[in-house]
Amino acid sequence: MTGRALVARLDNLGDVLLAEPCVRAVAGAAESVVMLVGSRGRAAAELLPGVAEIVSWRAPWIDPEPEPVTPELVDDLVARVRALDLDAALILTSFHQSPLPLALALRLAGVPWIGAISEDYPGSLLDLRHRVDGDPPEALRALSLAAAAGYRLPPGETRHPRVRRPLPDVEPLTGDPGYVVVHPAASAPARQPSAATSAAVVRALTGAGHRVVVTGGPDDTELTAAISDGGVTDLGGKTSLPELAAVLDRAASVVAPNTSAAHLATAVGTPVVSLFAPVVPAGRWAPYGVACVLLGDQLAPCRDSRARSCPVAGHPCLDSVDPDQVVAAVSRLGPGANGHSEEVTRDDQPLAG
Repeated sequence: MTGRALVARLDNLGDVLLAEPCVRAVAGAAESVVMLVGSRGRAAAELLPGVAEIVSWRAPWIDPEPEPVTPELVDDLVARVRALDLDAALILTSFHQSPLPLALALRLAGVPWIGAISEDYPGSLLDLRHRVDGDPPEALRALSLAAAAGYRLPPGETRHPRVRRPLPDVEPLTGDPGYVVVHPAASAPARQPSAATSAAVVRALTGAGHRVVVTGGPDDTELTAAISDGGVTDLGGKTSLPELAAVLDRAASVVAPNTSAAHLATAVGTPVVSLFAPVVPAGRWAPYGVACVLLGDQLAPCRDSRARSCPVAGHPCLDSVDPDQVVAAVSRLGPGANGHSEEVTRDDQPLAG
């Protein structure tokens, strides 16, 4: 399928990063790719190869702090999409989201062909109603929709996320490469360890002789300062997303919960020690395509709850992780940066669908 195509993913940074293989497949055949994203995901879209244009719009059925649904809000989206003069659109969603509200808006905007993964009956809203068997990694789930629509990656092309290069020069921030990054925060409190646990992890890593760089967004500066001991570089709130990608690119490994930084590490090829809360399935959301050691109790009572705040006293799924386990996992991944370790990667699964 050729022409001008839109790929929509209206969630957060990590969700948009995981859409990259799908976007790359579409870009290989389409004349140009427009990406429709939420305001929380725009910075990630700017990092994706193959994206020619970005439109951001906050979907009231997806954004965690939604605006009221008004005719003016929907009319704005319809007008902006109509002006794009599209030939096709793919709507990417998580398993618990419906693509149909956006499909309706795209139909009203005159998009002639629309595909999406949908369990709900779409009527005339979709030209392709794709089904996915099993529970594949999110990047493969999205890529399977592209394949069903006729957009396929060339044989041998990597199926895990990538970012645009070159990345910014961050040597003045980090010094020489080969450090371990600790990224303590996630967008939902249920998915991040306590500050005390993160501080203990930092102390254990520095005690084992590792040079540690702590990273975080503008809202994480209090947390990153609290867990940074002497000799630790605290970059909380000091990097843009491209700069964070560059910091992760120069790292030997990254210690992070289930958050966008873990997926960004994947996109630059750096191994990840994933402190993974099982509120969502690790098979779907753990780092995909790089060496990864998964830590955290995957059978904890919060399993599959999709809770944003921990429903179990003491946050045992993550705060029971022994810092020495993290040190051992970093050692397993090896000292070399950018995925040069013997740990088995998660890039060996068949394409879903």
